[in-house]
Amino acid sequence: MSSTEPAPALAEWELAEIEKANASGLVPVVFVHGLWLLSSSWQKWRELFEDNGYATLAPGWPDDPATVAEAREHPETFAHKMVQQVTDHYLAAIGMLSQSPAVIGHSFGGLIAQKIAGEGVAAVTVAIDAAPFKGVLPLPISALKSAAPVLGHPSSAGKGVALTLEQFKYAWANNLDDDEARELFETYHVPAAGAPLFQAATANFNPFGGETKVDSKNPDRGPLLIIAGATDNTVPLAITNASYKIQAKNPGITVETVIPDRGHSLTIDHGWREVADTALAFVQEHTA
Repeated sequence: MSSTEPAPALAEWELAEIEKANASGLVPVVFVHGLWLLSSSWQKWRELFEDNGYATLAPGWPDDPATVAEAREHPETFAHKMVQQVTDHYLAAIGMLSQSPAVIGHSFGGLIAQKIAGEGVAAVTVAIDAAPFKGVLPLPISALKSAAPVLGHPSSAGKGVALTLEQFKYAWANNLDDDEARELFETYHVPAAGAPLFQAATANFNPFGGETKVDSKNPDRGPLLIIAGATDNTVPLAITNASYKIQAKNPGITVETVIPDRGHSLTIDHGWREVADTALAFVQEHTA
């Protein structure tokens, strides 16, 4: 699976993480972040998985700023990023690993994780509150309201869009008190590419499949765990259930776990460890 030529899109720090993972000889775990976050949002997860004997890497999306502060100063750096472009970026990183990794993604990262699994290059995959792929039909009102800061403005398709605190509270922090919501907003929130939301919203009207298409039938997909926050406004349970029903037709192992009273912030809020432990147990089961 390793490549002799580094992919030019990968940054030096990403190449260094790949080299470190390969040198360790440990099973690698690749973390894929979604919109409105950077790869640094996975730090606690990485520490947990490393403490349990895995090598971890968390590539960014192409040309992501290095820090939250830099991202907020330069929202234009998020413009025009597309789902397949980002998927290819992660596939390039995975192609340089010496062994097949576990892949864990959240939100649009969960969609991308399933696209990676559909390529047959993941040993095991965990998709958390994943954005819908083509063929997932439910579109609940709360999902539309959460995406309205982008979808309500067609020009946002070519921009990087930041949320207000109130928008973040509804879309991400609806199960948190105001203090924690503000803390997460100030610590993690960055502008996001508008294009992927338009790609997901129009996927089922695209006769050519669109970039959000997932190969859910590939027999080499490997085990897949789909985790849902029961009260997520951004990716409501109806979307996750529909995703599971499609993925469950794969000959591989497909499991859905619903975590009560959790919203879209479940990977970064005070309850992150419950979600991470659930993912870790599944990865351990299928990488032993």
